[in-house]
Amino acid sequence: MTERAHAEGHAEEGAGAWSGSWVAERLGVGLTGDEALTGLLGLALRRNPKRAHLLVSNVLGKHVPQSPSVVHGHGVALGRRVRDLLGAEAAERAVVLGYAETATGLGHSVADGLGCAPYLHSTRRPVATVARAGGFEESHSHATSHLLLPEDPALLAGDGPLVLVDDEFSTGNTVLNTVRALHERYPRKRYVVVALVDMRSPADAGRLDDFAREIGARVDLVTTASGTVQLPPGVLEKGQELVARHETAATEPATEPTTGPTGRGPAAAPSGTVRRVELHWPRDVPDGGRHGFTPAHRARLEAALPAMAARIAEALPAGARRVLVLGFEELMYAPLRLAHALEQTVGGDVAVRYSTTTRSPVLAVDDPGYAIRTRLVFPAHDDPADGPGERYAYNVAGAGFDAVVAVVDSVADTPALHAPDGLKDRLAAHVPHVLLAVVPSYVPRSPHAPERPSMLPEPLRGPDFSSYAPDEVGWLLQDLSDVTLEAPTEEREEAIQSGGAHYAESLPVEYQPSEQYQQLFHAALETSAARLARAVGAVTEIVLAERSPRPVLVSLARAGTPVGVLMRRWAQFRHGLDLPHYAVSIVRGRGIDANALRWLADRHDPADVVFVDGWTGKGAITRELAAALRAFEGSDGIAGFDPEIAVLADPGSCVRTYGTRDDFLIPSACLNSTVSGLISRTVLRADLVGPHDFHGAKFYRELAGADLSPAFLDAVSARFPEVTDAVDAQAKDLLSADRAPTWEGWAAVERISEEYGIHDVNLVKPGVGETTRVMLRRVPWKVLARAGAGADLDHVRLLAEQRGVPVEEVADLPYTCVGLIHPQYTRGATGADGKAVTL
Repeated sequence: MTERAHAEGHAEEGAGAWSGSWVAERLGVGLTGDEALTGLLGLALRRNPKRAHLLVSNVLGKHVPQSPSVVHGHGVALGRRVRDLLGAEAAERAVVLGYAETATGLGHSVADGLGCAPYLHSTRRPVATVARAGGFEESHSHATSHLLLPEDPALLAGDGPLVLVDDEFSTGNTVLNTVRALHERYPRKRYVVVALVDMRSPADAGRLDDFAREIGARVDLVTTASGTVQLPPGVLEKGQELVARHETAATEPATEPTTGPTGRGPAAAPSGTVRRVELHWPRDVPDGGRHGFTPAHRARLEAALPAMAARIAEALPAGARRVLVLGFEELMYAPLRLAHALEQTVGGDVAVRYSTTTRSPVLAVDDPGYAIRTRLVFPAHDDPADGPGERYAYNVAGAGFDAVVAVVDSVADTPALHAPDGLKDRLAAHVPHVLLAVVPSYVPRSPHAPERPSMLPEPLRGPDFSSYAPDEVGWLLQDLSDVTLEAPTEEREEAIQSGGAHYAESLPVEYQPSEQYQQLFHAALETSAARLARAVGAVTEIVLAERSPRPVLVSLARAGTPVGVLMRRWAQFRHGLDLPHYAVSIVRGRGIDANALRWLADRHDPADVVFVDGWTGKGAITRELAAALRAFEGSDGIAGFDPEIAVLADPGSCVRTYGTRDDFLIPSACLNSTVSGLISRTVLRADLVGPHDFHGAKFYRELAGADLSPAFLDAVSARFPEVTDAVDAQAKDLLSADRAPTWEGWAAVERISEEYGIHDVNLVKPGVGETTRVMLRRVPWKVLARAGAGADLDHVRLLAEQRGVPVEEVADLPYTCVGLIHPQYTRGATGADGKAVTL
């Protein structure tokens, strides 16, 4: 049977069938709500440990090929409704924000409907020349981190309405995370949330109004249809079992309705022709909204679309009756508009459809009652920042297309695209003619660096700042010791979670350990000093072997500072090296201190700089540093800083330079300033830290009597002679091993966030070190402890007892323990009884 006949057979047997019936019959999942709901949505099964079902939109143009006029029309209609809701005056001041990757085209279409609104979409593709204007987490997604990279930061800084567009409004978590992050930086009075479907449960329905009252802003909701998903008990396990059964049994025929367990079946040999078509994309018009898209850009694109569509039409094979324009992940709007213009150019003689490739792994089942009939699998071809991986094109194979116009941006026009298993050949194996159209990736010009003072201050050193010897570390910080910055933990937590303050704008009251707790610290140090020494030696040897023979150690203050000092001592002990060592500030959500980077680049080769931290949790700081260095290169034109962090322990599998991946007690995590040179955590507040200042910190001179910083360093370095042979063997093994990060920790945090109903990965702190920080600085809710964990958790159990926090033993926990911050904080809520406990 030819693919055209195959497709026509599908059409006949699927006439009148709802594309969600297959899942509904087997899992008992149902949709209730507006009459239009089943026309808008089908159902499929996803390969995802957090949610079994996938709502598959029939009008979004992502998974299901659809007429481009239908796809664009739905977005434009929503935009017009928003314009009517806001009124003409407010609509003229509105900005539209879409979500990557699924809603980038929908959001842009909504902006078209508003008519005069600039558009920006979040992205998972960092761009070196563009500084971040913000970011947020999508906790339920398989790829959670979103960046906001407008060419003009003023795009988000206005006081007009912000219109947030997503394909579905399921729980509201993504929108709340976004608004909270943006409202902190760019407060405004009005937000409008737009989605094709509102599928919130009754329990979630009131959260948006509560949140609006919390931040003091109006939040409206505009959707095409609404309803709820009915999920019977055990649906997640049943769905996973069903997916496993179908993938295991699959043999993958030529049209790939199903695939094997790896998701990649044997590729059919390419038989179709492949050729390029030159679009002549208008100069300086962005390929989408990644960096902003203005009404002026829209006017230029509209003028150029007819000619570009005519070039595609001329390149189509004679007699083509069914054509697919296939976009590429976040690149949805440009191919959508090209498809729409092509549809108007060729008229009714040719059926033009539109869809895009995606990151999302979904089971394919060749059944008329299932939304994903076939699946093509191919490797990523745009060198993604989060590493290589599989990508997918659904409902393309076996759909009877005479030609596919694959539209990618120039960043993705790589050898991987043209490789034997790449997208080009996968399409050619199933479609007679493939046209490749490349849209130039828009990269904003690097702005001129602003004027800065000609000289930054020299580093602060002990004994004037910190209890470390002056040659042990230089602090690229400013001294805020005389400023009152401390606030009670409960007040800080309330301010942070309400969006009223950033955690770096104040300091927790320094925890003063009891005699019992100090005894635990000393016992832990005695037990683990040799193990620490081995990890210090191993990570230092890897740095010397792979990074630089004379590295410049730059610790991330403050947890990284004791580790940097110990690495410096090992290099001196083992190799006679006197390595420079500094400490700099990095703040989650704000990046690394750019003035500290400028100071380092002025005095050292950036290629020699090795950033040092104590341990990894879920990898948030690892990602923060990488994004900040890309932004710094774009803003200052200074390249060469390596974002790879060197750590003692990498239990989250987030880096490749580490001493161990075991999650064990590092005693320096037990205490705060009294094991870190009497220095506070770093502070970044606009009234204290100007644009030409280093970030700030305090020196707690008054705690000198309780200082254990030198004792900690001496106890570990005293073990160096006895561990030399073990370090040599450990470093040799690590240097020859596959140390590529797997990000297992991040995946575990996402799972825990959903399983415990927290819905915010930032409130889940994995590992012994991060759990200790939760107990000392934040408002803990509970502690998850790996079943059978021993002495490494004695201090955590003591703190939990003191604060009234339950410790729950969990089997198969990938960390020794995980600390959960209270997810719905109200003043005084800490332990299981909701009351703060004075230590």
